[in-house]
Amino acid sequence: MNESPRFYSYGQNAPATVIAAVLVLGAVAAVLVAILRRWAAGHLIAAILAVTAALVPLSLLMARQWEKAVVLRFGRLHSIRGPGLFAIVPFVDTVVAWVDQRIQTTEFNAEQALTRDTVPTNIDAILFWQVHDAQRAALEIADYRQAILRVAQTSLREMIGSSPLSALLSERKAADLQLKEEIGRKTAEWGVSAVSVEIRDVAIPAQLQDAMSRQAQAEREKAARVILGAAEEEIARKFLEAAKTYGQNPVALQLRAMNIIYETTKERGSTILIPSSIVDSMNVGGVLGLSAAAASAS
Repeated sequence: MNESPRFYSYGQNAPATVIAAVLVLGAVAAVLVAILRRWAAGHLIAAILAVTAALVPLSLLMARQWEKAVVLRFGRLHSIRGPGLFAIVPFVDTVVAWVDQRIQTTEFNAEQALTRDTVPTNIDAILFWQVHDAQRAALEIADYRQAILRVAQTSLREMIGSSPLSALLSERKAADLQLKEEIGRKTAEWGVSAVSVEIRDVAIPAQLQDAMSRQAQAEREKAARVILGAAEEEIARKFLEAAKTYGQNPVALQLRAMNIIYETTKERGSTILIPSSIVDSMNVGGVLGLSAAAASAS
């Protein structure tokens, strides 16, 4: 579980330090005046200022913008303070918890957890959560951070056990939403909200990876053959339509044959020997005559 480092003491603030320093200077000045002028009340005033200077840092505290302070008075809940400056009664009031209300993250995982179809998996995930009720987070549970981690791990294992491997691999968004709702339902009583959950990695055994790879390859080959078969069917249909057209118009067939010969010669740039019987069967003269007659008529 990740926690941001803290570089300050809870409640420590500059105003209290400045006030305490001024009071200390006042106490020193009172002592000097009492010594130089033999002022009897000076020592009493100096003692009062010194005691006050010692109590100011204990009574004047400050919570950051994202913090809430839980204050107990004689062991019972007195108030929730912050953000900003606030005062407490020293030795009577006690700040028992400083609750950070920023969005925080918790990393959790499940190792060798069995899916519904009995496949061992390792899953890493991250939870984004936020304290929305400082009082309940401080008073309802001893350590809400550790509790959130335990709840997240338990919910992840429950989700894995109730889902097939295919769903975990292909429906990440649905799994994230299911985990968020389940964790949020369990932590709501502690004043903690689950903002979002993101599954970062799903690891499966190497043998199963090979099997799934072969299965995916077989499915791709199957799809390719289906597409090829559909293309062959379409081609056959077009050939059938062409055959009907050529059967009704022999001249079109002969022109097509001549065009094929011309295109072949043009592309290859070579000489093609055609038997005279094929040329006679094409009836080139008749075809040319019909073509010329059709052109003159048009």
